[in-house]
Amino acid sequence: MEPSRLFSTKRLFRITAIIALGLLVGGAIFFHYQEKWSWLNSFYFCTVTLATVGYGDFTPQTNLGKIFDIFYILGGIGVIVTFANLFVRRAGERAVEKAKARAKTGKKKRLLK
Repeated sequence: MEPSRLFSTKRLFRITAIIALGLLVGGAIFFHYQEKWSWLNSFYFCTVTLATVGYGDFTPQTNLGKIFDIFYILGGIGVIVTFANLFVRRAGERAVEKAKARAKTGKKKRLLK
């Protein structure tokens, strides 16, 4: 596989999506067992935390949960930001590809009146 294809936006997007999903699931498993939260509450907490919303309706009560959360936030936010960046970049690339394909076939995009 050539280097440009190895690190294509599409490939990086898929890898980052898998890592982000793994973080959400891994965090939910940890908080479900450590904090004794339901599966839904654990997943909700992880999603709200990594989205940097932080409502505060759930907070870790154990010392291990608090320490885990510190590292979870520091590592997780970077992955989520990277995922969002690649999502936008991939959408832009797809729009350019569609425009090139239309130009090649000679089709014009119809504008709504």
